[in-house]
Amino acid sequence: MAASAAAVTLALAGCSSDVSGVAEPAGQAGAALPGSSGSGTGGASDEGAVTGRIEAPLGTLLLTPEAFPARYEALVLPDNAVEQATADLDGIPAGASVDPAGCKPPPQAFGPDSTALIVGTDNAARATISVELARVDRTLDVRESELAECPEVTTTLNGATATVTTTVLPAPPLNADDTMALRQTVTSGNADQTVTQSMLRLVAQVDDVRISATHMSFGDEAPDSAALDQLFTEAVQKVKAAQ
Repeated sequence: MAASAAAVTLALAGCSSDVSGVAEPAGQAGAALPGSSGSGTGGASDEGAVTGRIEAPLGTLLLTPEAFPARYEALVLPDNAVEQATADLDGIPAGASVDPAGCKPPPQAFGPDSTALIVGTDNAARATISVELARVDRTLDVRESELAECPEVTTTLNGATATVTTTVLPAPPLNADDTMALRQTVTSGNADQTVTQSMLRLVAQVDDVRISATHMSFGDEAPDSAALDQLFTEAVQKVKAAQ
């Protein structure tokens, strides 16, 4: 199990080329940190603070591997692999400096009921679909505004630089408190060898649970939008049913 988890984490970080799609840095804005909590029955204050809470543990709300199409080898990541995998999806490594400085993703909590992640890998297409559930204390429109103000970010870590480009797309229609869609590319390397990681991300929020489904590819093929949409819809419905 640990070896498989490591392989999936490496798959999230390792190939190249460009794809048109949608995504967002996976370190979700406003992730609820230990000691923070929501209360009430739903909605949010004018300041963007979440007031509703889903009581069910995140692990029980996450999709199972059986939900993925057969071509995707899916694995629920153990807690010790989730933080690295979400950083890969984010495109902004933990500890990296960013320019503009205000575009660094807000802190995110990790643990059994803070963030849960399942990753499906299509080895033939050199692509993954990841479904993430995260406890948050801010509404999704707050994160969307932050991302819209940071369309291009340069990251630097240990002397290596990369450019993260994010485009907010029309929100998908779905029964949730709010939804968002993003396209993101992460370009690194130099003139001799450029590596481009391309992502299509669909995001929804139900009370204090943010649901993200991300297609990541390093090949020239179009993103598997049908599988992404199917898994995103099922993930949101599962959380919504626990409301």
